[in-house]
Amino acid sequence: MRHRTDWLSLLAGLLFIGIGIRYLVRPEPDTLIMALVLVFGIGFAGFVGIIAKAVRKR
Repeated sequence: MRHRTDWLSLLAGLLFIGIGIRYLVRPEPDTLIMALVLVFGIGFAGFVGIIAKAVRKR
């Protein structure tokens, strides 16, 4: 049995993996930019999740 993709969780996970890799490559923190990337990235993931749910209901 297959289940539907949870786009919010997938994109949020990829965002956190990307942030983790960024800090492994360059450990010097740039807190303001990373906070903005995190906020807008989670916002984008939420938007995609809402759109996917709306399309699925049709």
